[in-house]
Amino acid sequence: MLFGCNGTVSVPAEQSKATDIILPPTSPPPPTRTVRPTTPADDEVFEQNRQLGRGINLGNMLEAPNEGEWGLSVEEEYFDWIKEAGFQSVRIPIRWSAHTEKDAPYTIDPQFFSRVDQVVEQALQRDLAVIINIHHYEEINEEPRPQKERFLAIWDQIAKRYQDQPDSVYFEILNEPQGTLAVISWNEYASEAIRTIRQTNPQRTLIVGPGDWNSINGLPGLILPENDRNIIVTVHYYLPFQFTHQGAEWVDGTDAYLGTTWDGTAAENTLILEDFDRAVKWATLNGRPIFLGEFGAYDKADMDSRARWTDFVARQAEERGWSWAYWEFGSGFGAFDPEGNEWRQPLLNALIPQNE
Repeated sequence: MLFGCNGTVSVPAEQSKATDIILPPTSPPPPTRTVRPTTPADDEVFEQNRQLGRGINLGNMLEAPNEGEWGLSVEEEYFDWIKEAGFQSVRIPIRWSAHTEKDAPYTIDPQFFSRVDQVVEQALQRDLAVIINIHHYEEINEEPRPQKERFLAIWDQIAKRYQDQPDSVYFEILNEPQGTLAVISWNEYASEAIRTIRQTNPQRTLIVGPGDWNSINGLPGLILPENDRNIIVTVHYYLPFQFTHQGAEWVDGTDAYLGTTWDGTAAENTLILEDFDRAVKWATLNGRPIFLGEFGAYDKADMDSRARWTDFVARQAEERGWSWAYWEFGSGFGAFDPEGNEWRQPLLNALIPQNE
């Protein structure tokens, strides 16, 4: 997630537009291209996006350097809770790079692969759609070129492993490309990963987001293969940052934001509406469906504000025909209390309204 993992993370000073100390890097202007509006031939990928519907991230589990190191492991009963609550999909953040050889042929640890198999199967058994991604591949953001062959080898192995899975399994190329990768090479790397996957999964629905941490601001710089329409575009949303990340231990200076509320005023609503409408404009011009892959507010904010903000963001996404996945299940942003084995009801109600 955007600055949303356990442990200390060095955050560059330009990574979020929400505050004058954290601003998004300026993406290079996109090359001129032919705008292609949606056509009936594209309906299938929009239906695939609808199948994702309302989802939740299994954050801080398989994305930790080793499962359990950040306080949570994937428990099979979690999928029962998620399904019974009314969610349709799970996004599984996975730190493959921590379990892959550093030198060619870049073999993924078979034991870890088997663990991912188990988690995917547990979700599918509950009729939950599943998103498998590459998460926290920090090395590729910092030094893309030395990691390119390894990145593509990881996707080659994942794609071959899951090529016979149903179309309710989706591949997300890379979580929040940023740093050097986002500024210089992301479109190239994404396109090559897509080509690699298509060798064994020609019909698999893929998910790709822009640079700048999958921000809406990054959309104008995202260039996807024009002839591959089976791609959903993902964005993440954590604005206003002073509210959603107040007191976040992994971001310097956020204690200054403690006590920030979100009251749903007209001015507060307008900021979100304007951002989402910019994403709609881009999606319409490019004929691509949108998946809001992460959004959430950290638990240092008051619960009433968190619930109001979460409800507003989720409903506005739905009004625009987007699927979404809340960040996250049971950690600092969590809608579920794993110690009490119960949902945090205000957040669950904001995500899955009880009066429907």
